[in-house]
Order: sequence, then structure tokens, then C-alpha cells
Amino acid sequence: MNDTPRQDRRQLILGALGATALVATHGTLFAQAYPDRPITFICPWPAGGTADQSMRTLCTVAGRILGQAIAVENRAGASGMIGSKALAAAKADGYTIGQIPISVTRFAQLGTLQADPRKDFTYLARTSGQTFGIAVPADSRLKTLKDFVDHAKANPGKVTYAHAGVGGATHVGMEEFAAAAAIQLNHVPYKGGAEALQGVLGGHVDALADSSSWAPHVEAGKLRLLATWGEQRTARFKDTPTLRELGYDVVVDAPNGIGAPKGLDPAVAAKLRDAFRQAVASPEFKAVADKLDAPLLYLDGPDYEKYVNAVYLKETVLIDRLKLRELMRS
Repeated sequence: MNDTPRQDRRQLILGALGATALVATHGTLFAQAYPDRPITFICPWPAGGTADQSMRTLCTVAGRILGQAIAVENRAGASGMIGSKALAAAKADGYTIGQIPISVTRFAQLGTLQADPRKDFTYLARTSGQTFGIAVPADSRLKTLKDFVDHAKANPGKVTYAHAGVGGATHVGMEEFAAAAAIQLNHVPYKGGAEALQGVLGGHVDALADSSSWAPHVEAGKLRLLATWGEQRTARFKDTPTLRELGYDVVVDAPNGIGAPKGLDPAVAAKLRDAFRQAVASPEFKAVADKLDAPLLYLDGPDYEKYVNAVYLKETVLIDRLKLRELMRS
């Protein structure tokens, strides 16, 4: 009897097992050596904004833990989606990571982001939330949120507010508030919170809807904070009520998160998750978070991914309720 076919099959099986072992060994060695050069971190917002400040601190600490520098690269525009798209399209080798705004769950459905947040990213950590608020110039005749609402009702569509981009958290949050207050506002989009702030300080718009870029200017007496958007009042501005306290059932905290392209080696992802877990817990990051009134909302990568999927479903409902597709086209 000829045993050649059986021997050939045996050789094929052994060859396949050897190749698998080689790949596994290569992956293990790669993960053990990682990182052996600097890492690029894509921040989808302009330099100087609150998200940029917090991400830079996290990267400094995480880089120290990993033993390699993490260089922040600002890719601003399209309400954070230019940077998000670049991250999704990057090589999944652990040397390009970045901030993932939770608004990817909205913009993917609106068509602004050509990526699916449910499957096109490797999630590493949710880090902190943001304290959003409505601020006006200190010399504005609008002293309270009631003044703001009354003025808007008397002047439909004439009261302007600056925000960090159409469809982003500040825009959507303000439109949620406007719907709850039964008022019509005129939104003025900017490329980021820092530019929106300058629009208000320069007298180009009536109000600012943003995360706490307004905080130092409120403390300096240049801006007046009318309301914040969190579950509770912020410690630094405890005299300022929340929207919910004032009768508007609107809560926005838009947590920041960190991720990488899909397909990242699990061992590399584990190293990055551990580094950013330690970075979020560091005294340096806590100091910056306190300065920015940013509550710590840490979640490890797998739990963060579950959170993103849940928010995606909520955004599906919100898009229809606020008619965001129509707003995006206007």
C-alpha cells in the first residue's frame, strides 16, 4: 500500500502547526518589545482646548509608564471627526492611538464619520467627563438663565451661541436645552472650544456653549456662567445651578476615551490599557481634571466598548428626536 498521500497530509499538518507557532512566537516577541519607538497620539481637537489639555497630561504620564514618548498630534475639524477618521484608518501596530470622542456614535450615523464605532476601533480606556455650561459676557444684560430664555422667546432665532462644531456635544446639548425651553436659538459653529471661546470674548456671539474653557474667564470676571449641564453642581462653581435644577431635563457629560485602530494585537492593547489606567489614576491627571472641572469616569477598554455600543443606540433615538439630519443640512 502506498503511504505517500498520508505522509503528505502529515507534512502539511506539521507545516501548518509550525507556521502557526511561528506567528504566535512573532506576536509574543513583538508585544514584549513594544513599544520600541515613540507613539503618535491623535487629538481630534485644536491645541489649547480642554480635551487637548487633558489628553496631553495623560500622554505624558502614560509615556513615562511605557518608557517611550507619546507625541500628541492635533487633527482638528468636523467636530472631532477628522481625527477620528484618521485614527480608524491608521495601521493597527500600537504606534498610532488617539482620543475617541463619544460623538463618534452620532456622527457615524449622520454620515460625517466614514467608520463604524462598533467595530472599527480598539477601545483602551474611558478617562473623564466634561463640565459643560452656558456662559455670557460679564457685561451682558442676561444675568440669569431665565433672562436668557425670556430674551430668546421674545427674539426667536436672534440669540446666538458659539459651539465647537455642528452635531457635537455642545451643539446637541444646547439644542436639547432649547427644545426643553421651547426657544429657538441661532447656533454659530467653530472648529473647537478654544475658537468658540474667543468668539464670545470678542463680542461676536451672545453666549458660549462649551466645556469648561469658560472657567478661568468666569473666575476673572470676564464671563458669567448661567448654568452647567451635569448631574450635580460643579465644586468650583457651586453657586451656579444645573439645567436640571432649573427645570430642564438635560444632562450632558460627553466622556473622553482613548483607543486605537481595530485589529490591535491583544497583548499590545493590554499594555496600553494598563498604562492609561495608571495615567488616569495619577496625581498629575487628577490635578488637570480638577482644574478643568472634569469628573473622572474611568472604564477599562472592554467596559468602555460596551458603553460606546449603548450610547450608539441612544443616539439613534436622539438623532430622530432633534431632527439632527435636517440641522446638519441647514
